[in-house]
Amino acid sequence: MSATDLVVTREITVDRALRGRRIDVAGVAFQTLLLLCLLVCLFFIIVLVGTVWSDGWPVIQERGTSFFTSDLSRCSEEPCLSTLKPAGVAQGIFGSLALAILVVIVSFPLGIATAVYLEEYAKESRLKRFVQLNIRNLSGVPSVVYGLLGLAVFVQILGTNRGEGGGFTGGRTIISGGLTLAILVLPIVIITASEALRAVPQSLREGGYGVGATKWEVTRRLVLPNAFAGILTGTVLSLSRALGETAPLILVGAFYGTFFTTGDASFTEKFSTTYTALPQIVFQWTTDPDRAFTNLAAAAILVLLSLTLLANLTAVLLRNRYEKRW
Repeated sequence: MSATDLVVTREITVDRALRGRRIDVAGVAFQTLLLLCLLVCLFFIIVLVGTVWSDGWPVIQERGTSFFTSDLSRCSEEPCLSTLKPAGVAQGIFGSLALAILVVIVSFPLGIATAVYLEEYAKESRLKRFVQLNIRNLSGVPSVVYGLLGLAVFVQILGTNRGEGGGFTGGRTIISGGLTLAILVLPIVIITASEALRAVPQSLREGGYGVGATKWEVTRRLVLPNAFAGILTGTVLSLSRALGETAPLILVGAFYGTFFTTGDASFTEKFSTTYTALPQIVFQWTTDPDRAFTNLAAAAILVLLSLTLLANLTAVLLRNRYEKRW
């Protein structure tokens, strides 16, 4: 028997002697409670997803691609009166993707830059700790509060005539909605980016300083590349939250039934008119007394879940691709 085997055997013997034959009743009870909580959560998730799938998947099977390419309509299913066509989610998909692009453009650079400054440049002080505490508090603020903030700032202040058009945002436009969602996820981006930067070993920075690198060179060439996986994962997951928000969009102008008069508008013109998004469409369809719209809402939920799962899958793949193991 080798020396390593002797050491392992001795450790196992000592551990058994210390623990004896006693059963850790409190530990077993706590583990059972945790397992029970997990099973309860999985049960509700399975029930919710199963219900949505059973109501929504037949709609997608019956409608096919037309459900994804059709505009909003008051007609839920064929035959429709007049020239109406069955309702679809094309405008909601466009609105959600446009909002996601605005969130990426605004919140990601601001959040990552703020995290880099707080972790790499700002000196330890009461002001820094105060700012970090408030950022963490802001991440737990209800989304409707951010909706009120967006209504006051982006719609009424930055949009002239109290939101009827003009100004920087144009009032109740997709720009106001995107900026509101960007502010909503900004604290989450800062926190996740800060944690990723903090996970980079300090010895790596010290090695860079040891060879004569400046603060900027160490941050740009050593810290950021090694924190890239964590930063990217956190930012993509924050984008998933933004895609599913409804309350802020209602307050800053997301309507059901829009684009009826702007369906022929150009791509750029759609950013200066009223808009809608998948969460708003789901909200409106679920409150409609027509049972067919309830099934359409379930199908729209499946589309929204697909977009969210795609973002989460992207985060997992990117993390596995660029993750550093120290």
